Amino acid sequence: MQKLARREAQLMEVLWRLKKAFVKEIIEELPDPKPHYNTVSTMVKILEEKGFVAHEKLGNAYRFFPVVAEEEYQKKAVDDVVKRFFDNSPMKLVNYFAKEQQLDPSELERLIRLIKDQES
Repeated sequence: MQKLARREAQLMEVLWRLKKAFVKEIIEELPDPKPHYNTVSTMVKILEEKGFVAHEKLGNAYRFFPVVAEEEYQKKAVDDVVKRFFDNSPMKLVNYFAKEQQLDPSELERLIRLIKDQES
């Protein structure tokens, strides 16, 4: 699975949220300044070529929908981060969040509960 560029990820977030959308509907969900219709249309077609999106034809229009689940992409993206920046060690990633991001005690307690639940 390819990595999404920033703007591609933004479009995918809209599609994941809407489930199905025409280009016009995607644009409505994007922050200002809104990109031009042709720009979004081209980017959605690129996402389709990359295998992230498919379409259905309704009259003369195309309605696009994601074919890669958000959770699937998130897992791949996090796995890549763990491999690239944390020597393929999830423990080093957790350590980073615990120390560098200064999780508060309640967040650390939640993390501990999640770990204990995985052991059960």
